[in-house]
Amino acid sequence: MNRRQLLRATTALGATGALTGTAVSADASAADATRPLRVHVAMFDGVEELDFAAPYEVFSAAGFFTPRPVEVRYVSATGARTVTAAYGTTVRGIRPWAPDEADLLVVPGGGYARRDSPGVWAEIDRGTLPDALAAAVRLGLTVSALCTGVMLLSAAGLTRGRPCTTHHKARPDLEQQGGILKNARVVDDGDLVTAGGVTSGIELALWLVRRELGPDAANGLETMLEYEARGTVWTSSRID
Repeated sequence: MNRRQLLRATTALGATGALTGTAVSADASAADATRPLRVHVAMFDGVEELDFAAPYEVFSAAGFFTPRPVEVRYVSATGARTVTAAYGTTVRGIRPWAPDEADLLVVPGGGYARRDSPGVWAEIDRGTLPDALAAAVRLGLTVSALCTGVMLLSAAGLTRGRPCTTHHKARPDLEQQGGILKNARVVDDGDLVTAGGVTSGIELALWLVRRELGPDAANGLETMLEYEARGTVWTSSRID
């Protein structure tokens, strides 16, 4: 089955049907159409600009292609604050951590190659963000990450024994820490969705838009962005 066939097959029933193999009722579909899709993007000092900006733009623009409201916000496990990204970009207006108010949580990466600089390693050493990620897990929340943000999920214990992927340079570490590596650009294991390095954040967001909002929304976004999603999407039939 090629990638396009896979995308059509796994989105035909919507997010719930695709992951559980059960049909989505008309009442449930109607309720989902009026309830906002709430996306939170985790932020920290040293985060890679493209890692957080690409998913933020894709999810924000998704609202143009679906009647369902889409709400996107930047959040921080250390509270409302300003963050300085990897290349010096200052991001203000970041809101407090509130995973109970999210449907999708997106964790970008950054700084993994620089152990003594702000970024993923500093966050792992501090422990605040990994602890917050571990505590965030609940029914109805999809935790996702891209690039070395997946290593923050690993530090939280969320990838152990689960299919996943990350930036190619961090893959040995992820496997050593118990992740089950899949050779795919996006790996969807139900409530855990991971993606490869940097630019794969676009694919991660497009895939989640397709899964949650339908293929028309994702196709419309690809046209608007003048970008065709590439690479393999690995999916499971995991029921969580």
